[in-house]
Amino acid sequence: MKSIEIGKSAVVASQAALGVMRMDALDADAAAEVVRTAAEHGVNFFDTADIYGFNVNHDHASSRVLGRAWKDAGLKREDIFLQTKFGINIDFSDPNNVHATRYDFSAKHLITRLDEELEALGTDYVDFALLHRPDTLMEAEEIVEAFTTLHKAGKVRHFGVSNVNPWQAELLQSWLGDDPAMRLEASQLQFGLMHAQMISDELMTNSGAEGMVVANHSDGLLSYSRLRHMTIQAWSPFQSGTEYGPFVGNEHFPELNKALDEKGAKYGVSANAIATAWVLRHPAKIQIVLGSMNPTRLGEMLDGADIDLDKQDWWDLYVAAGNLIP
Repeated sequence: MKSIEIGKSAVVASQAALGVMRMDALDADAAAEVVRTAAEHGVNFFDTADIYGFNVNHDHASSRVLGRAWKDAGLKREDIFLQTKFGINIDFSDPNNVHATRYDFSAKHLITRLDEELEALGTDYVDFALLHRPDTLMEAEEIVEAFTTLHKAGKVRHFGVSNVNPWQAELLQSWLGDDPAMRLEASQLQFGLMHAQMISDELMTNSGAEGMVVANHSDGLLSYSRLRHMTIQAWSPFQSGTEYGPFVGNEHFPELNKALDEKGAKYGVSANAIATAWVLRHPAKIQIVLGSMNPTRLGEMLDGADIDLDKQDWWDLYVAAGNLIP
């Protein structure tokens, strides 16, 4: 497993992370097996959020399962990195209509939710805490108060953002100032073979190629993150973004799966491994967040962390996924 520095934090962690959004569906033994599988493949970075609990309809539920699982798997706190996200209010009252009610970046909300996450995770600190989507009503004083309070108390070592555009990140960083402890080190964004908008946007600059929409939907996120030395964390990298769900092995995406199988045969690994390797091949040193709760499939995905894709193979997969080169 390759390691990368997260932002400029001096934290060197596995380039693949385990995301636990679905872990609340597992019992203790199954959860420990998933964590153990990840660790055996070199993963030492675990990502959660205060709202993860969509199977049991309760906040902090996946974090609570993870909090037991990393201990049951025999991991030591000092050998792993825990990351959470906060800032979204979820209404769990109706199991058939679980939804976000609003975003809340107030100091009181962020501090309270972080404390609850620490209790759920069974630790007294997290290595990273990310603002979970942008709150258009966020206020400078509230953000600074929350981050300063949490950092000085030793509860959060580093900070980051999730699903924000470059100008939102710039605004937040301007409020937080130049203190290295207040740097936004990570930017969690959806990215994968079938969510490659950040790549496509860069390629279509000043292009009117047929089939390409001349609009920048990612606002230069890829180049911006590299410029600011913010580590991109790719969430849901295996989702197709359609009603058909994950793309690997899915009959609805024959061209892509043909290419994945061909590259897998070339490198002696599974299609899942190739899909992981595609994300990690980019020189931006992206950290991939894998959310499979199936140990076998997770292991296949993680095999891709040791594959160095040839550049032409990377482009072949990009095109096979339906992306255009102008």
